[in-house]
Amino acid sequence: MFKIVFVVIFLLVSSVSLAGGTEEKSHRSHNQAAQSDHGHAVSGHGHKKGGWMFSFRAMNMHMENNLNGSKGISSDEIVTTKPNRFYGNSGQPATLRVVPTEMDSRMDMFSLMYAQTDEISWMLMLHHIEKSMKMTTYMGAAGITPRGAFKTKSSGIGDTSLTVFWEAFERDHHKFNLNLGLSFPTGDIDQKGVILTPMGMTPKSVLPYGMQLGSGTYDFLPSLTYSGEIRDTADWEFQYQGVIRVGENDENYSLGDKHKFSVWGRYPFASWLKTSLGLSYKYEKDIDGIDSRIVLPVQTADPDNYGGETLMAHWGITLLGQSGRLRDHKIKFEYSKQLDQNSNGVQMEMDDMFSVSYQFGF
Repeated sequence: MFKIVFVVIFLLVSSVSLAGGTEEKSHRSHNQAAQSDHGHAVSGHGHKKGGWMFSFRAMNMHMENNLNGSKGISSDEIVTTKPNRFYGNSGQPATLRVVPTEMDSRMDMFSLMYAQTDEISWMLMLHHIEKSMKMTTYMGAAGITPRGAFKTKSSGIGDTSLTVFWEAFERDHHKFNLNLGLSFPTGDIDQKGVILTPMGMTPKSVLPYGMQLGSGTYDFLPSLTYSGEIRDTADWEFQYQGVIRVGENDENYSLGDKHKFSVWGRYPFASWLKTSLGLSYKYEKDIDGIDSRIVLPVQTADPDNYGGETLMAHWGITLLGQSGRLRDHKIKFEYSKQLDQNSNGVQMEMDDMFSVSYQFGF
């Protein structure tokens, strides 16, 4: 199903990119680096030797309700049918008793890029992350009587990445770029919060994996981009982005590898206004290993309830500075909506994302 939908929308996006337009070609030479969900840039640099670019991107993601694979599942169903992985440990019930109902995540990304040559650029990216999750706790060891709702939060510096961009090929309006990055484990994996237990106690505990701020591992960030132009007006782009975990972190687990494939079509309605339409498919593995500190009757404490497949649609509007003080400044607004999702085990359902980014080349 995922592959069929992806191919159909890909053909539609490709058709849009053939429509034509009137944008000045000078803006083609500007950096069109986009950030993925894990923050590293994926497009070619496009700068001349000695050029710099600063960028900032704020991204907000919302998740709501729950899925069991690709089907929706209610909170009452979760606490009556889904086994607790930690049953048998002291105080752990047979089924899950805490259910996440809503999650919001904000990521602020700051990056600085330098063009070493016309073909090679380097980029350093820093992250700041804020997460909040609403949950409902059910009373006792069985039944569907809620005890109460509570919220956990985490915030701080995320992982830091360093990426090199190589414009490997350019001919007749076609371009191929190879990007190789390394993510450093500067994000905290020891975030704690106060939780509400089925027995009504409120201890402070290490939060589940999805509420932590980093991976705790050195991660390899490869990406490939193939792009083209249509009569110096509209353009299109195919991308692959990966996150490959290297080893385990200090708590004896590693987050799942990620593989994301996307296609974009862009059309300029004016020299200062460009619209974009995209489609992305992401596959993520579950967590390998387990943090012995996280023993809770909630789905997010089980490493098997992470990863899966997600299909997203993306819409964007970019404003391009033309002259004077606005020249070389770019602002982009992007909205993303989940089209289909097939999760590993029981997970929250991805809803949508909104981001705004600013770039300045000098």
